[in-house]
Amino acid sequence: MDARRAIAELRELDRLTGGPGGARRVCWTPGWEAARSFLTSLLAELPGVEVERDAAGNLWATLAGRSDATVVVGSHIDSVPAGGWLDGALGVMGGLEVLRAAAGAADPPRHTVALVDWADEEGARFGHSLLGSSAFAGTLDMDSVEALRDGEGLALPDALAEHGVDTAVMNGAGDRRRDRIAAYLELHVEQGPVLETEGLPCGAVLGCVGVERHRVVFEGRTAHAGSTPMDRRSDAGVAAARVVAGLQEIGVRHGGVCTAGRLDLDPGIVTAVPGGAELLVDQRHLDPDVLAAMLAEAHSLWSGASAREGCTVEAHTLWRIAPTPFDGRLVDAARSACSDAAGSDRALPSGALHDAAQMARLVPSVMVFSSSSGGVSHAPSEDTPEADLALALAAFGGLARSVISNGVGEV
Repeated sequence: MDARRAIAELRELDRLTGGPGGARRVCWTPGWEAARSFLTSLLAELPGVEVERDAAGNLWATLAGRSDATVVVGSHIDSVPAGGWLDGALGVMGGLEVLRAAAGAADPPRHTVALVDWADEEGARFGHSLLGSSAFAGTLDMDSVEALRDGEGLALPDALAEHGVDTAVMNGAGDRRRDRIAAYLELHVEQGPVLETEGLPCGAVLGCVGVERHRVVFEGRTAHAGSTPMDRRSDAGVAAARVVAGLQEIGVRHGGVCTAGRLDLDPGIVTAVPGGAELLVDQRHLDPDVLAAMLAEAHSLWSGASAREGCTVEAHTLWRIAPTPFDGRLVDAARSACSDAAGSDRALPSGALHDAAQMARLVPSVMVFSSSSGGVSHAPSEDTPEADLALALAAFGGLARSVISNGVGEV
């Protein structure tokens, strides 16, 4: 693993598809294709590596080993609009270094090694995250996907067809590879402040948290703001505000996170008591039982708040995903690799979703995080000190070397 080379290539990728305004690698756009072209030009230099795209547009680079059992490394090179230079790309370039090391060795590796660049992890254009990895896992809901439109009204199937992807066969993307995969390993920036706050350059990841996302609608009674006494109001805005404050307490109490991401009031003018309020709620935890308890408390919270203010309330599920714990053996191996490289075996959950969450449904999987400066991500100011990147790359390289050489059962 040559950490300096990986960082230099990340800088070059940023020069080609980023800059002061942030990354411009939204999937299914020319910027993303330019990033892919840069990656394939680097892959073309590796002897014995076969490069191809699957039915979902995921890019694979494979080096045959002494066994067909395959250790997959990688992440995603696509970005959000005006995103960061490291999000996703760090895992792709770190995976490229693993592949380079295997391709440059005197003897073939024990396991086949494959680098994957997942297509459309971010879902920035059409709103469906983990698109390529979901298709590979065979979990993609094709009816919902085919109905998606971008901001200009273009249908997702039409946009993907421009890039050689047929949505009718996307869910077969993993048919030729799934059964041969022995493990999946992913390097990523934390996108949060935990490691930096603790003064740690990298850490092992326990799994991806589960998510409960709901739209909560309060109905009260619109009234004149000046002539309606306080004890005669049915204020939907106050009911929603009580929920916003209570959600924070639920998150703290359970060691999870709760977010009121949006609050809309109707009619939304200063001279009227809000007769309607709509709240978007997001709750996350790694433990499924705790996540269920958090949701139950949230239901009680908004029911109580609405009753107190004389309103009615309805909650609608927008989206949910179960927690995805990573393989315990690989988590231990990742902790050991971080300890060897950086002197700490810290393990933490991922509050964000990653392609590893889809792969963990199929095969033993784990992630390594680097620190994130200020916890900032999905923004041009996203950054990590190069010294921390180098240690995270070293830890990931040690983990990959161990798994490729020994297999999951012997790490």
